[in-house]
Amino acid sequence: MKTKNELRQDYRQLRKQMSGDEVNDLSRKITKQLGIWLEEHEGLTHFHLFFPISKFKEVNTFYIQQLLEQQGKTLFTSQVNREENRLDTLQLPSEAAFFLDEWGIPVPQESVRVTAATKIQVVFVPLLAYDKSGHRLGFGKGFYDRFLASLEQPVLKVGLSFFTPEEAIPVEFHDVPLDYCITPEQILKFRNH
Repeated sequence: MKTKNELRQDYRQLRKQMSGDEVNDLSRKITKQLGIWLEEHEGLTHFHLFFPISKFKEVNTFYIQQLLEQQGKTLFTSQVNREENRLDTLQLPSEAAFFLDEWGIPVPQESVRVTAATKIQVVFVPLLAYDKSGHRLGFGKGFYDRFLASLEQPVLKVGLSFFTPEEAIPVEFHDVPLDYCITPEQILKFRNH
């Protein structure tokens, strides 16, 4: 089994080779798959969405934002709180305008900071790689694992990936597994729901 660092290097390289058009095309396909998933989960109304760092060729979640807003869903996102080494939750106004912070992360210009994120039902989780058991590999900073662990209510954790799963990736005790992962071709379900 490859180490986490080897896998991170592999997937960073795979992403580097993708063109901007490829990223957008595959992101639209992921959004289409999400549309199918949403039909099976109609009762879900509150979603936490990350926005892409374009230089890292992350899934373009602005398509997902459009889809969710069209369906009248309530959206949240996060902003990195460097001083406290955690993510602060923001409620996203519809059709928000964004600026890029110093790390290239899109941040909404107008948003409301949420102290208790108890309404969130679904968290879309960024990742570099994941495996057939739903374990994910992020960028190694642990922000999302800490954020998920801080939520008081159970949430559905949905990964978004351009790629198929690895057989297995190394897991540490604090790693929070995914419930689903949505790719351009399919919706993968992990554990029993």
